[in-house]
Amino acid sequence: MPYQITIQPSGHIVHADDDETILAAALREGYMLPYGCRNGACGTCKGKLVSGEIDYGEYQSGALSDADIDAGKALFCVARPLSDISIECREVGAAKDIQIKTLPCRVHKLERLGHDVMALHLKLPANERLQFLAGQYIDILLKDGKRRSFSLANAPHNDDYLQLHVRHIPGGEFSEHIFTRMKEKDILRFEGPLGSFFLREDSDKPIIFMAGGTGFAPVKAMLEHAFHHHIDREMVLYWGARQLRDLYMPQLPGQWQQEYPNFTFIPVLSEPALEDAWPGRTGLVADAILQDFPDLSGYQVYACGAPGMVDAAHKTFLQHGLPEDEFFADAFLYQSTPGK
Repeated sequence: MPYQITIQPSGHIVHADDDETILAAALREGYMLPYGCRNGACGTCKGKLVSGEIDYGEYQSGALSDADIDAGKALFCVARPLSDISIECREVGAAKDIQIKTLPCRVHKLERLGHDVMALHLKLPANERLQFLAGQYIDILLKDGKRRSFSLANAPHNDDYLQLHVRHIPGGEFSEHIFTRMKEKDILRFEGPLGSFFLREDSDKPIIFMAGGTGFAPVKAMLEHAFHHHIDREMVLYWGARQLRDLYMPQLPGQWQQEYPNFTFIPVLSEPALEDAWPGRTGLVADAILQDFPDLSGYQVYACGAPGMVDAAHKTFLQHGLPEDEFFADAFLYQSTPGK
């Protein structure tokens, strides 16, 4: 039978399914509790059991000592309720509440998504998980001290692997390495999560997503997070690219449009090739948005792509009524951080 979990001091209430951990129940119902490894090894999710009974689960003594248990502490990533319970812990409300880590990872799979886009699937060590907000990014740490920033393309609930979308930049040292020399099982190091580009869930305003090229990656994470948590706000994705082949996985948002009545996908090509025989929207993606939404005063906009696109859209959208604090953006520079 499901048990009720009351989270203090917020007073939030969640219900755990049979044999579901406290952390899993909270995450499933949209409440972010701190966590690291999700297997009882690191202690990041440690909190206090205020009332009720739990199964403490399997954990390492270094993460939860007998003294911790005597003090009423438990590891919420492995503990399961045996009755209605009340717990006390800090909830993650924003990026500042999440611990930034430096971790190793292994290249699990290299997946070609398009003619010039590769998906990297990265596996973390067995005793680690990366807590992040949908839309954030990580910095790959190179041996020469340089960094390359990449948005996380997977949603937080689907964190068995970290997924990055990397565009091949001719002459770009790291992207050339990925496309020509990188192999499965290669080891990388990264720092993250980073950035303030994440979905604000404390609003009920409809959302317009604007993506250019691989700017689709963090938008993909945000949308998958929204669908997973049954967020019913109206959402529209405008994905801009030069030619049809540059829309490297259009079947996915096309599928979402079929499955979710509150989501619409509008691809926009700036220079479609003759062989594309493109019947859809053309021109600049920001112009397409303003053609459909000349008054943006009641919307939130999330934009990710090249700085020129993002900056121009920001200025124009404000002129069309978008409140300054409802524009969220992540602009990437190929010159300094290829592939992000």
